[in-house]
Amino acid sequence: MSSHGTQSTQLLEWGIASHSLDRDAGSGDCYVVKPIPTGVLLAVVDGLGHGKQATEAARLAVATVHEYFQGSIIPIFSRCHERLKGTRGVVMSLVLFSGAARTITWAGVGNVEGLLIRRIGSGVRQDSLLLGSGVIGDRLPPVRASTITISSGDAVILSTDGIRTGFDERVSLGSAPQQMANAILASHRRHDDDALVLVARYVG
Repeated sequence: MSSHGTQSTQLLEWGIASHSLDRDAGSGDCYVVKPIPTGVLLAVVDGLGHGKQATEAARLAVATVHEYFQGSIIPIFSRCHERLKGTRGVVMSLVLFSGAARTITWAGVGNVEGLLIRRIGSGVRQDSLLLGSGVIGDRLPPVRASTITISSGDAVILSTDGIRTGFDERVSLGSAPQQMANAILASHRRHDDDALVLVARYVG
């Protein structure tokens, strides 16, 4: 099980917590936090299954995200799909934080869940990422991105299917992103798969 302290970019504070079933093979669950001139790009990738082949597929997808981002998230899915043919394949969700527009644009293929938690007045609103059904490298569906306006303090949580659902019922926006990630992994990790959760808070 691994985690770090809360880290930061100009726009985000973020934390990551993960667990690998096979330490020798590495984890098939990987992530990207990539500052860009207009904001920050996040990705969480889950190689199908676990073990060496899942790890290799996930790492190739991560490398492709780093190499290929050109301002829009949609073409990344097609590029990853082409490069991952013949591999185990991955599922992946991407989130682009735009500093000037104060928005996120996000999209996903497969079951890397995305959750946006926002303060609305004295309450909290949660929005879930709409995911396309498919596998990158095998069956790529039409990918549709949506854009949402955000405010300082809003948080995005990305989690692989090694994290059980229901953690959102006890998430506290007042906690540091790394504390949130650690708590989600500790309380909702499945014990039969790699697991990863990424929490990013927009600070503007």
